[in-house]
Amino acid sequence: MARLGAVSLLVRDYDEAIAFYVGKLGFDLSEDTVMGGGKRWVRVTPKGGDTSLLLAKATTDAQVARVGDQAGGRVWLFLETDDLARDYAAWSVAGVTFRETPRHEPYGVVAVFEDLYGNAWDLIEPASTRD
Repeated sequence: MARLGAVSLLVRDYDEAIAFYVGKLGFDLSEDTVMGGGKRWVRVTPKGGDTSLLLAKATTDAQVARVGDQAGGRVWLFLETDDLARDYAAWSVAGVTFRETPRHEPYGVVAVFEDLYGNAWDLIEPASTRD
Protein backbone atom coordinates (compact mmCIF):
# COMPACT_ATOMS: atom_id res chain seq x y z
CA MET A 1 0.00 0.00 0.00
CA ALA A 2 1.32 3.47 -0.86
CA ARG A 3 0.71 6.67 1.06
CA LEU A 4 1.82 10.26 0.74
CA GLY A 5 4.36 10.72 3.51
CA ALA A 6 5.44 14.32 2.98
CA VAL A 7 5.10 17.33 0.71
CA SER A 8 8.08 19.62 0.21
CA LEU A 9 7.57 23.31 1.01
CA LEU A 10 10.16 25.90 0.06
CA VAL A 11 10.97 28.23 2.96
CA ARG A 12 13.35 31.15 3.49
CA ASP A 13 14.42 30.01 6.94
CA TYR A 14 13.85 26.81 8.90
CA ASP A 15 13.25 28.46 12.26
CA GLU A 16 10.78 31.10 11.04
CA ALA A 17 8.82 28.37 9.26
CA ILE A 18 8.81 26.19 12.38
CA ALA A 19 7.61 29.19 14.42
CA PHE A 20 4.66 29.63 12.03
CA TYR A 21 3.60 26.02 11.53
CA VAL A 22 4.20 24.87 15.11
CA GLY A 23 3.70 28.13 16.99
CA LYS A 24 0.70 29.57 15.12
CA LEU A 25 -1.01 26.61 13.44
CA GLY A 26 -0.28 24.07 16.19
CA PHE A 27 1.44 21.49 13.97
CA ASP A 28 3.80 19.01 15.60
CA LEU A 29 7.53 19.28 14.96
CA SER A 30 7.98 15.68 13.81
CA GLU A 31 11.66 15.85 12.98
CA ASP A 32 14.52 18.35 12.94
CA THR A 33 17.79 16.71 11.99
CA VAL A 34 20.95 18.64 11.17
CA MET A 35 22.38 17.34 7.89
CA GLY A 36 25.50 19.54 7.77
CA GLY A 37 26.40 22.43 5.54
CA GLY A 38 23.44 24.47 6.84
CA LYS A 39 20.93 21.86 5.67
CA ARG A 40 18.32 20.33 7.97
CA TRP A 41 15.66 17.66 7.52
CA VAL A 42 12.64 19.36 9.09
CA ARG A 43 9.15 17.86 9.06
CA VAL A 44 6.03 19.42 10.59
CA THR A 45 2.77 17.50 10.78
CA PRO A 46 -0.78 18.64 11.53
CA LYS A 47 -1.92 17.23 14.89
CA GLY A 48 -3.54 13.86 14.27
CA GLY A 49 -2.32 13.77 10.66
CA ASP A 50 0.09 11.41 9.00
CA THR A 51 1.32 13.49 6.05
CA SER A 52 4.05 15.99 6.86
CA LEU A 53 5.40 19.14 5.30
CA LEU A 54 9.10 18.83 4.62
CA LEU A 55 10.44 22.34 5.15
CA ALA A 56 13.05 22.80 2.41
CA LYS A 57 15.26 25.88 2.70
CA ALA A 58 15.49 27.64 -0.65
CA THR A 59 19.13 27.80 -1.71
CA THR A 60 19.15 28.69 -5.41
CA ASP A 61 17.84 31.81 -7.12
CA ALA A 62 15.09 29.73 -8.78
CA GLN A 63 14.00 28.27 -5.44
CA VAL A 64 14.08 31.64 -3.66
CA ALA A 65 11.87 33.09 -6.42
CA ARG A 66 9.25 30.41 -5.71
CA VAL A 67 9.03 30.83 -1.93
CA GLY A 68 5.42 31.87 -1.34
CA ASP A 69 4.35 30.92 -4.85
CA GLN A 70 4.38 27.14 -4.75
CA ALA A 71 1.17 26.92 -6.83
CA GLY A 72 1.27 29.99 -9.03
CA GLY A 73 -1.18 31.90 -6.85
CA ARG A 74 -3.79 29.15 -6.59
CA VAL A 75 -4.78 27.38 -3.39
CA TRP A 76 -2.01 24.87 -2.92
CA LEU A 77 -2.88 22.70 0.06
CA PHE A 78 -6.15 21.66 1.69
CA LEU A 79 -6.11 21.25 5.45
CA GLU A 80 -9.11 19.51 6.98
CA THR A 81 -10.35 20.26 10.48
CA ASP A 82 -13.15 18.96 12.65
CA ASP A 83 -14.00 22.51 13.84
CA LEU A 84 -13.35 25.35 11.41
CA ALA A 85 -14.88 28.01 13.68
CA ARG A 86 -12.47 27.07 16.50
CA ASP A 87 -9.39 27.13 14.25
CA TYR A 88 -10.46 30.28 12.40
CA ALA A 89 -10.87 32.14 15.70
CA ALA A 90 -7.63 30.85 17.26
CA TRP A 91 -5.52 31.38 14.15
CA SER A 92 -6.94 34.87 13.59
CA VAL A 93 -5.89 35.82 17.13
CA ALA A 94 -2.45 34.28 16.44
CA GLY A 95 -2.04 36.57 13.42
CA VAL A 96 -2.74 34.15 10.58
CA THR A 97 -4.00 36.02 7.51
CA PHE A 98 -7.34 34.84 6.16
CA ARG A 99 -8.37 36.00 2.69
CA GLU A 100 -12.04 35.53 3.49
CA THR A 101 -14.49 34.72 6.23
CA PRO A 102 -15.71 31.12 6.39
CA ARG A 103 -18.21 30.20 3.68
CA HIS A 104 -20.46 27.20 3.16
CA GLU A 105 -19.94 24.99 0.11
CA PRO A 106 -21.54 21.65 -0.78
CA TYR A 107 -18.39 19.87 0.41
CA GLY A 108 -18.20 21.73 3.75
CA VAL A 109 -17.24 25.01 5.39
CA VAL A 110 -14.08 26.59 3.99
CA ALA A 111 -11.86 29.65 4.48
CA VAL A 112 -8.73 30.48 2.51
CA PHE A 113 -5.69 31.45 4.59
CA GLU A 114 -2.08 32.28 3.83
CA ASP A 115 1.04 30.75 5.30
CA LEU A 116 3.88 33.03 6.37
CA TYR A 117 5.10 33.35 2.78
CA GLY A 118 1.72 33.95 1.13
CA ASN A 119 0.97 30.43 -0.17
CA ALA A 120 -2.81 29.98 -0.22
CA TRP A 121 -4.38 27.12 1.73
CA ASP A 122 -7.98 25.98 2.14
CA LEU A 123 -9.00 25.27 5.72
CA ILE A 124 -11.95 22.91 5.35
CA GLU A 125 -14.42 21.39 7.74
CA PRO A 126 -15.82 18.64 5.49
CA ALA A 127 -19.60 18.33 5.30
CA SER A 128 -19.26 14.73 6.49
CA THR A 129 -18.00 15.94 9.91
CA ARG A 130 -21.02 18.22 10.36
CA ASP A 131 -23.63 15.47 9.93
